[in-house]
Amino acid sequence: MTPSRTILLAATMLAASPAPAQTEPAQTAPARAAPDPLAPTGRWTANGDGHAPVPPMGWNTWNAFNSDIDEEKILASANALVSTGLAKLGYRYVNIDDGWWLKRRQPDGRMMIRTDRFPSARQGRDTSFRPLTDRLHRMGLKAGIYSDIGRNSCGQIYTPDFKNQPEGTVAEREVGLYGHVDQDIRLYFAEWNFDFIKVDGCGVRGLPADAERVRNGLYRALPPIVDMQSLGKTDIPAMRALYQQVGRAIRTHAGGRDYVYSLCLWGSADVRSWGKDVGNTSRTSDDISPHWPRMLTNLDTVTHRALYAHPGSWNDPDMLFVGQGDFDADHPAEARSHFALWAMLNAPLLIGYDLRKLTPAQKAIFGNAAIVALNQDPAGNQAVLAYDSDEAQIFVKTLADGTKAVALFNRTAAPVNVVLTADHLKLLRTADVRLRDLWDGGEQAFRGELAMTLPAHTTRIFRAEGTRRLAEGLYLTEQTGRVNPAVDGVVVPTADPTLFHSITPWAKTRGPGEHAQYAGWGGAEADRAPYGKILRVADRNFDTGIGVLAGSRLEVRNSGFRRFSAMVGVNDSGRPAAGTITFELWGDGRLLARSQPMAFGQAAAPLEADVTGAKIVELVARGSIATIDPQPATWGDAALLR
Repeated sequence: MTPSRTILLAATMLAASPAPAQTEPAQTAPARAAPDPLAPTGRWTANGDGHAPVPPMGWNTWNAFNSDIDEEKILASANALVSTGLAKLGYRYVNIDDGWWLKRRQPDGRMMIRTDRFPSARQGRDTSFRPLTDRLHRMGLKAGIYSDIGRNSCGQIYTPDFKNQPEGTVAEREVGLYGHVDQDIRLYFAEWNFDFIKVDGCGVRGLPADAERVRNGLYRALPPIVDMQSLGKTDIPAMRALYQQVGRAIRTHAGGRDYVYSLCLWGSADVRSWGKDVGNTSRTSDDISPHWPRMLTNLDTVTHRALYAHPGSWNDPDMLFVGQGDFDADHPAEARSHFALWAMLNAPLLIGYDLRKLTPAQKAIFGNAAIVALNQDPAGNQAVLAYDSDEAQIFVKTLADGTKAVALFNRTAAPVNVVLTADHLKLLRTADVRLRDLWDGGEQAFRGELAMTLPAHTTRIFRAEGTRRLAEGLYLTEQTGRVNPAVDGVVVPTADPTLFHSITPWAKTRGPGEHAQYAGWGGAEADRAPYGKILRVADRNFDTGIGVLAGSRLEVRNSGFRRFSAMVGVNDSGRPAAGTITFELWGDGRLLARSQPMAFGQAAAPLEADVTGAKIVELVARGSIATIDPQPATWGDAALLR
């Protein structure tokens, strides 16, 4: 069991169990009880620092050039963003990835830039990116830089034959943040004036004492803090603390300017549960590649995490590969699907293509204003998985103006017949539902349901309008951007077994193959029970609601709603002898309503309260038994009403 979850389980046990009889001498001070993790705070605890009210958009060097980068390539891509109009559409970040650094100068530790690749950085003895960032800013763009949380970078550890690797002594080649956080962040933000930083995690993963490059003296050992294949060997609190340290330094040295802090921990170290509280974007998977199967893997790491993304903190399935490989000009259906799905799921839209080669067809994809608008919608609701299978999926999101967006996705290489229903959209089945196709602008209407055939690898994406099923409010899963699983009930994080197992481009078919590795299985789910089960209490199905585990606390931002309503109970995927769950409703730290203890098989019961004026509504599910396998709790039909 990981340390952070051990603490949570201990606190839950203390909260659920009667105090033991006094056995110590009278003069001995009693032990202080652990804080109750389910105690309402009356505040929103997901990240609010930095500036990412909508997912960041722009361009990154890595997918286009790997580490073979230079100033000309970066400025040419920046000019392309401006000249094509993509910058006006929101593509403003120009991010320099691995390959920019020469060395860490000794003895002062200052980072030095490859001036043979970045000639404007020649600024006397101290190289500087300030001329480049100033130029990008004058163009109306923003500038991003790359680093690693360890001493060494991913390129050094895993791809040492790549171009532009750091040079010099062992100490000079230590270009990562470890031991230099304040110094480097001050340099990057206060002196060089960057607006964005991506912080990788390879340096705390790949340098054990027995690593070949440590034994041969190339690098110093840094005992692994994260293990992609073992949560038990991963020090989750230590990983979180390292990334929090960087976040504090950015807040200090950004000087009040807007910035974006991008965590790149590839879904490891249970970052699903805490990345949203620390950074502005958080990688949910290992690297994407320009292959359809790999895109499916990365997609699957975000589809069940709609409640873990909000304005200010977004899920990141990695950068776009539109324009290359299976998403090139010869694969228009695949390219459109990749782009549309990333837009629906509120992923950062970071182009990974050599924009000097941009074709009109590719520009039409990146520049589809109607689809970009879904990604940049100010409500910040990640699309919810309304239908799921290995063949087809349906994603639905509610937009700020109350309309819906829906994407119907064929995962396979053969045509698939699908049926879109008004229920998928939470619209009345007895009234017209109007659809506008966001690729070709075509319009159509239906009542009840609409059948269509999706060609291979195709995504049909629409804007939908109709009569809302819930006329006087919103279901909580229609406003996922306002719901934060502050505590999701997962005691021992486990790997997600539902992801598509693709062939990784770095290992190919060597070894045993892909396996479940991304932590976070069993967390809070929109319109599903934990572990992907159906929301059902005592044989009553709910097609909307939030599924959590006992020992959970959800924070909900309330914007003008006057009443909360839900049907609560133990989900039918639970166990008869696993204890009861008591449901509590709080408003700004004040108890508003509490259910009776609910047992497995007991009919769902209403839980309602007046929430007028409450800014933060909190939903608490307390289990009567402390266990590493908590009972599943259902907030069926959970809604805020006007």
